[in-house]
Amino acid sequence: MKTRQFAPALMLAVAAALVTMAGCTASPKQASAGQYIDDTAITTKVKAAIFNDPSLKSAEINVETFKGAVQLSGFVNSQADIQRAVAVAGGVSGVTSVKNDMRLKK
Repeated sequence: MKTRQFAPALMLAVAAALVTMAGCTASPKQASAGQYIDDTAITTKVKAAIFNDPSLKSAEINVETFKGAVQLSGFVNSQADIQRAVAVAGGVSGVTSVKNDMRLKK
């Protein structure tokens, strides 16, 4: 008899657990919590690598990461700067691809 009394509470707890777990999974347009942390670390490493490259001006280059894919944007002085930034970003561990959205200053 007592198990019937707790059945609604048990069902509610299971439903809450499933909803919570679903919130932590990844989808094509949304990263999981773990992926978000990994992407944040990759972004930080790419920014540091660009900052430490003496030929690049890090303030001109924006970095975003989604599931290991890095997107570089901003305005730079030369095509050589674009190529160097893409090469530097591609050399960072964890980067799966680099998308270049940087533009030349006019």
